[in-house]
Amino acid sequence: MSGRVFIDTNLFIYAHVSDDTVKHKTAAGLFRQIIGSQVIISTQVLSEFYSAMSKHKREHYEISCFLTDIIRCSNVVAVSLATIELCLKLKDKYGYSYWDSLILASAVENSCKTLYSEDMRHGHYIEECLTIYNPFM
Repeated sequence: MSGRVFIDTNLFIYAHVSDDTVKHKTAAGLFRQIIGSQVIISTQVLSEFYSAMSKHKREHYEISCFLTDIIRCSNVVAVSLATIELCLKLKDKYGYSYWDSLILASAVENSCKTLYSEDMRHGHYIEECLTIYNPFM
């Protein structure tokens, strides 16, 4: 697979936490599958990852190492005022939560064709350019 793909936070969490063996293996398999793709994530994803890993009782140093690895293999984009403005429009139009709409806005702004997420409707086509895929379906 190649092209620009956006990865939601939950996939990084499942790849690093093996509490749910099936989701852990699925997330790890997805990351092997998208080798060659241009992986886009936002600063939101990094912050959510840190927060979630802290709730899983991981130490700062371990989370920091994970974040360094994620940053190294991704293109990290900043959430800007324009991203937030697009987020609000997408939230009104599609009805997702604010945080999910912010993920959508970042993916759309960065010309991603695919968004991998567990949290949004599988197969939903957004703004005539982005398709949501739930790899756990």
